[in-house]
Amino acid sequence: MAEHRIEITIDENGAISASSHDITGEMCLDELQELLDGLGDVKSIKKTDDYYKKTKVEVKTKIKTKK
Repeated sequence: MAEHRIEITIDENGAISASSHDITGEMCLDELQELLDGLGDVKSIKKTDDYYKKTKVEVKTKIKTKK
C-alpha cells in the first residue's frame, strides 16, 4: 500500500496551501478538510489526477447456509 502524504505550505503572506499525495477520490478532500478545519476559509480547490483515480476496494463476503 502506498504511503499517504499531505504537504502543507505557508507562504510569506501567511496563505496556506495543501496538497495530498497518493490519496485518491473523495478521501483526499475528506483528509484535507479534517486537517485544515478551523484554519480559515478555503478560497479554491484544484483537483489533481489523483482525485479522479478510482479507489480500489476489496469486499469479501462469506455466506453460511443452515442445513
